[in-house]
Amino acid sequence: MPTTEQFKKWFTNQRDKTLEDFFTFLSFPSISTDSQFEQDSRRTAQWLLEYMQKIGLDAEIWETPGLPVVFGSHLKAGSHRPTLLIYQHYDVQPVDPLELWHSDPFKAVIKNGQIYARGAVDNKGQCFYSLTAIKAFLELAEEINFNLKVFIEGEEESGGPGTLAILKQKETELKADHLLVVDFDIPSPSTPAITLGMRGLVALNVECSNSTTDLHSGVHGGIALNPNRVLANLIAGMWDNSGKVKIPHFYDDVLSLSQEQLALVDMDFDKDDYKKSFGVNAFCNEEGFSFKESNWLRPVLEINGMWGGYTGQGFKTVIPSSAHAKISCRLVANQDPEKIGKHIANYLTASAPEGIKIKVELHHGAPAFRSSFDSFIVKTSALAYEEILGKPCKYLFCGASVPIIVDLAHASKAEVAMIGVGIASDNIHAPNEHFSLERFELGYLIIGSILNRLSA
Repeated sequence: MPTTEQFKKWFTNQRDKTLEDFFTFLSFPSISTDSQFEQDSRRTAQWLLEYMQKIGLDAEIWETPGLPVVFGSHLKAGSHRPTLLIYQHYDVQPVDPLELWHSDPFKAVIKNGQIYARGAVDNKGQCFYSLTAIKAFLELAEEINFNLKVFIEGEEESGGPGTLAILKQKETELKADHLLVVDFDIPSPSTPAITLGMRGLVALNVECSNSTTDLHSGVHGGIALNPNRVLANLIAGMWDNSGKVKIPHFYDDVLSLSQEQLALVDMDFDKDDYKKSFGVNAFCNEEGFSFKESNWLRPVLEINGMWGGYTGQGFKTVIPSSAHAKISCRLVANQDPEKIGKHIANYLTASAPEGIKIKVELHHGAPAFRSSFDSFIVKTSALAYEEILGKPCKYLFCGASVPIIVDLAHASKAEVAMIGVGIASDNIHAPNEHFSLERFELGYLIIGSILNRLSA
């Protein structure tokens, strides 16, 4: 197997060409949420196809009802050897507001050791250092004793229907022993860490109505009950004074970590640094739980938007015919998104005053996902981080949701490790997204070490 020093020397020799290819990858405006960029997304997929073929993978385009998946493989080790599947995505977030960018988001620039571009880290950067590690490994290794599959989708940022549909059609091709999801963060550039789980999601649209039209607040005030007032009261009643959710059965199925497992998780949280970074001065961790436990391991209920009546400049004195809210929950292991959504809908309907109409639209949810602490791929990834960074690997959870992981784990039947070398200050999804050259090489070396260990 190639040594770490050989990987480093290869990267040094190939650095200029690697960055040239990476910058080409970054130049495609593959914004999946906006249909006007569909052809750009397809050009991105075609470029990836040709690149993967060039570095030694058998690659093909999988057409879907939405944007295509690029699938590559190297299966020469034979069916008696293990198979690794690597997941990533080539689509990116929109760039608005464009005026806040210091440079063109699709013309990568290097400033102070940082690469600035949309997708620099999420997920084109993490995708490309993985492909670079595969390229180096295929060139350097004298023998490759495992099978490799690479799955790169184009709808992660939009939740499009295409990727999910192709998973159900391609279970045979996706079957693997180990799954690496390379789309995650570490606490700092020098702190190795693996993500072991993420929360699920369910979202609801709520409409609260009373009249067939907006009413004059002078003529009807004191007679007609205001839907804004009703909805505000209903929503306020979803929490008790300690911040605990009062929806019946909300916590029934929550699966907690054991004390032994909890002791392995890095729960460090610097409140002052958080306040400085994000300007947050009021906090809401669940009573009896730390900030990280509340964010990673406990379900939360949030209001994402509320409106009703006139909200423009000046005043329009009306009692609106209806009020609206968007509500979402982040869920933890063992919670069913549909059940939780129905519990919330039942609460709102049952608690509304007589005569008020409540309409709840429940969106498709996603369950939480949790990896095993002691799976082979988690242990192997931890050893790779420790080898490259020279420190014990920490374990993290993620308060956000990546729904595709649940479905991909089911389709592939693989054990999962969620890894990456992003950090919180990389401005993902924001103007001036960036990724350091140092961490690009760090990610490359970690993937190289994982490939080595699997082959050995």
